[in-house]
Amino acid sequence: MSAHQYDEGHTVAGWTGFAVAIVGTTVLGLGVIMVSVPVLSGGLAIVAASVLTTWTLHLTGWGKPPGIRPRAQWGMRTRDLSARAGHPGCVGCRLAGRGPARSTAVEPTVVRGVPESVGAEPGR
Repeated sequence: MSAHQYDEGHTVAGWTGFAVAIVGTTVLGLGVIMVSVPVLSGGLAIVAASVLTTWTLHLTGWGKPPGIRPRAQWGMRTRDLSARAGHPGCVGCRLAGRGPARSTAVEPTVVRGVPESVGAEPGR
């Protein structure tokens, strides 16, 4: 039995994003050595592309949700079919507008010791 119960990052999305980020940081390093703003800008663009690549692959099912999963879903090439609905607690899914619906109703705040009439509009 494995010593850990998580398989975070062992996905197509994770490894692809990592590979693109390595290329970006290498270009950034070359930009620092060469003291070249265009090369630095290119490296930053590649790093930004790695984030977008990872996010896109995650949303298409090639990433996995955080947390413990059954061992049958630990394979790197196992596609996550629940990605379309969004993963609970996943920031990437929330940014894409996926996941459980949130309530948009505004609830009034109550301050202890302050009567409700304080702060109300005059004449109402």
